[in-house]
Amino acid sequence: MGASTNKPDQHLRYETQYKLDGPDGVKALLADYTTLRQRRFLGDTAACDILIDLDRAIELAALTGKQYEALRLVYFDDLSQTQAGVVMGIAQQNVNNYLDYALSKIADIYYYWASHGEGYGSTKGAV
Repeated sequence: MGASTNKPDQHLRYETQYKLDGPDGVKALLADYTTLRQRRFLGDTAACDILIDLDRAIELAALTGKQYEALRLVYFDDLSQTQAGVVMGIAQQNVNNYLDYALSKIADIYYYWASHGEGYGSTKGAV
């Protein structure tokens, strides 16, 4: 995953910045989603790759409808958890719970990829 860039140092920088085999790294990546989307248009092929991989990881994570909706509202539509809760008709704490589960499932996909030599692992930077 994510090795098609012509700038491998940029991929290494992203792999270092986003420890994607854990929920905190996935959360950091999602927090930078808008910035990464903008970087695509500045010729950052690594940003393109990481966004493609993120879309695939979300797809493979088999999120429930509520988990995906919370993820979309908070990270892609840039709403607060409270605002997302209003849209979803649930309490902010429930939005937080859905996000926690979603981030964990997505991180599991990145962990799987890393453990199978498909990128995003801590051993890849040692090469």
